[in-house]
Amino acid sequence: MSLFPSLQDDARVPDVLQLDRRAGRALIELNSVIMRQPSALSEAEREMIAAYVSGRNACQYCHGVHEATARAYGIDGDLLVAMIGDLDNAPVDDRLKPILAYVAKLIEPPFRLVQADADAVFAAGWDERALHDAINVACLFNFMNRLLDGHGITIEDDAREARGAMLAEHGYSPLLKLLQD
Repeated sequence: MSLFPSLQDDARVPDVLQLDRRAGRALIELNSVIMRQPSALSEAEREMIAAYVSGRNACQYCHGVHEATARAYGIDGDLLVAMIGDLDNAPVDDRLKPILAYVAKLIEPPFRLVQADADAVFAAGWDERALHDAINVACLFNFMNRLLDGHGITIEDDAREARGAMLAEHGYSPLLKLLQD
């Protein structure tokens, strides 16, 4: 339920972004670049990171939508649940665990990050660009989580599934069309 009187109770991301169309377009362009540009991290892996960050932040909207998107890309739903509850024992690919551990520390007080955290990512075979991309996803979803929670935006299961499927198939560009002047 929206916390803003100008937004309907069933408001969604486009409604929030239309409050300031210029900023909304810039934000969606940033989402598109971070989540869909070529990267050592696949689109599915970036969606998994988005779901993980949003789940750790308890953002019902972003976690639900990006969990659905990750599943649309073929990521096991049980894995997505398990990694939020206990990353160390979740059946996550060993190569991805250091990246997820890194972003987990990043969304908590980030001063706890140390060289060993980055070194674990590099030792798993990732390069600096992949870690940079993972950091961008974590930062973006910390922002998005707070943007939507700050406006009181929630989503029902059926809408979450539809939004996840749409993101997997079409990316973020359809949102840009909604924000044209």
